[in-house]
Formats: sequence, C-alpha cells, structure tokens
Amino acid sequence: MTPSELETYLRVHIPLSRAMAVRVISIADDKVILGAPLAPNINHRDTVFGGSASALAILSAWSLLHLRLTAAGQPSRVVIQRNSMDYLAPIAGDFTATATIGAETNWDGFLRMLSRKGIARVTVGAELEYEGAVAGRLTGEFVAFGKDRL
Repeated sequence: MTPSELETYLRVHIPLSRAMAVRVISIADDKVILGAPLAPNINHRDTVFGGSASALAILSAWSLLHLRLTAAGQPSRVVIQRNSMDYLAPIAGDFTATATIGAETNWDGFLRMLSRKGIARVTVGAELEYEGAVAGRLTGEFVAFGKDRL
C-alpha cells in the first residue's frame, strides 16, 4: 500500500482523519508517520487540542498494525483496547505522529496467536513531534480479530 492509498483508506473508513486533515507522510514495515495541521485541531489556547493529539497518535499506531497485518496475509479488525498518553509540550503548529513496533514486541508470537486463536493483543508506541522535538508519547494496547471474527 502506498502513502496515498493509506490516506484515502483512512479518510473513507475513519472520517475523523478527514476532519483532522490527516496526511500520510511515510510508511515502512516498522514505522508509519502521519501529520496534521493546527487549524482543524486547534483549542481555545491556539495550540493542538489534546484529543486531536491523542487521535493522531492512535491513528498512526492503528495504521502501522493495519499495514503489517495486511502484508502478513492476516486481514484483521484492529481496535484499541487501552492507551496511555503523556503530553510533554504544547503544540502550536503542524505536528506528526510516528508509530513504531519496538524490538521488545514479539511480532511472530502475536501473529501465531492471531492464527491459532483468532484474536491477539499487541502494544504499539507512538511519538508526537512538533518543531523537531518530542511533544507527546502514546502507549497503546490493540486487539486484532482474525478473519473468522471479522
């Protein structure tokens, strides 16, 4: 899937991404970077609304899982079960969220569990960046439901 195909997918299937003017900056096997402008995500203090910041981080992590599962031939319904968000600095302009699968993640075990049980959980992290600095960190636990549970 190309960045433009992912962006179209998000806008069609997750309308909030369209309202937030989310754009896909880059995708790779181990990383997805999404971006969003300040204007549709602004709060009363002329900075990014916390919900928008969290949503972009969750969306980047969800996108990474969606892409990896599709590439692995494991079509799944992916949902977030719980998350923790640390806001480290105000964001007063365009910002990005970079999701990664950490080296500590047992991806092969996750895929085996999904194949065997039809359900599996995995933790994915994402960092928000603004003007070259980390402005927030997300840790999200996601659940994938395999094709027999779609």
